[in-house]
Amino acid sequence: MRSVLISGAGIAGPALAYWLGRAGFRPTVVEVASGPRTGGGAVDFRGAHLTVLERMGVLDELREVQTGGSPMRFVDAQDRRLMELPADFAGGELEVLRGDLGRILYEHSAPWAAYRFDDSVTALAQTPDGVEVGFASGERAVFDLVVGADGVRSAVRRLAWGPHERYLRHQGYYVATWAVPGFPGLGRTSLLYNEPGRMASVGGDHRDRARAGAFVAFASPELDYDRRDTARQRELIARALAGMGWHTPRLLAALPDATDLYFDAICRIDVTPWSQGRIALLGDAACGATIGGMGAGNAIVGAYVLAGELAADGDHTVAFGRYERLLRGYAERGRQGGQNTGRFLAPRRAWAARLRNSLLNRPYFRDLMLREADDRTTALHLPTY
Repeated sequence: MRSVLISGAGIAGPALAYWLGRAGFRPTVVEVASGPRTGGGAVDFRGAHLTVLERMGVLDELREVQTGGSPMRFVDAQDRRLMELPADFAGGELEVLRGDLGRILYEHSAPWAAYRFDDSVTALAQTPDGVEVGFASGERAVFDLVVGADGVRSAVRRLAWGPHERYLRHQGYYVATWAVPGFPGLGRTSLLYNEPGRMASVGGDHRDRARAGAFVAFASPELDYDRRDTARQRELIARALAGMGWHTPRLLAALPDATDLYFDAICRIDVTPWSQGRIALLGDAACGATIGGMGAGNAIVGAYVLAGELAADGDHTVAFGRYERLLRGYAERGRQGGQNTGRFLAPRRAWAARLRNSLLNRPYFRDLMLREADDRTTALHLPTY
């Protein structure tokens, strides 16, 4: 029974642990957080994503907690409608909150895997017989295989492949989300407002009408800041949105007290190959795009394929190679939407925003974009393991 260390307990890690455990492996999941991830926005699934969720036996549970998606209404400074997109434009065939997805995946994988919270990988050394792993806790252990499922700034990738700067490509935008007091009458619709290079939006909380969520995006060259310094992140957001009209001052007023702030660059990961010896990458660590790149769905499909190939072949080098050949093209097509997310949300020129609104007010162009999104998730022959 081979042992596998999985770094990351977000989406890809628990999904892989589930499939590996069922296949007779001994998975261990290490996670820097103190428990299963509970926060985050909504994630959506389409096409092959749903097939894998059904094979995992979690699809019905996810349908019970689905959000139903949210229509996106672009408005002017007086809240007058400029353009509106239906709920399935961003919400796909199934949309759930990331926290609900993480909880369900953790519950289904926990019987098959050992979880180590409040810890992380700090050292990796491959030997002919395994991978010697050092942990932040000071412990050391040897595993047959190691998988980095720890996001676009993967610790495993940094240790085995090199610094993030070699693989992380800034896409020219930053995004942030945080909770704000509720907007009466908002309902399920998200309102989005543009000024050149900036977007501010607010959407209702489908569970708590007293709460709403701010979501902002702004064009910017790469910024230098400590990802653990939330005060600095708040300062950068406030500076980028200073002087912006509409409800933006009200959204910014809630920022100093927000305990759920998320702030990051829109970026993509380019790594070749996805494995080195006994170490492999999965999900965003291998082929991520921060937002709009179908990362959650690609992580679910990738975990299924990686576990299936490892179970089908005793030689991990063969399994890793087949996994990448099957998934690379599919994952890269899926993340194409993420490369355009910033320009779609916050065009740098006023005329570009007007053109976007004009085109997407026409059913033909709106349906074309929906079909393209669906096509990116169906163009895969999904093996049955």
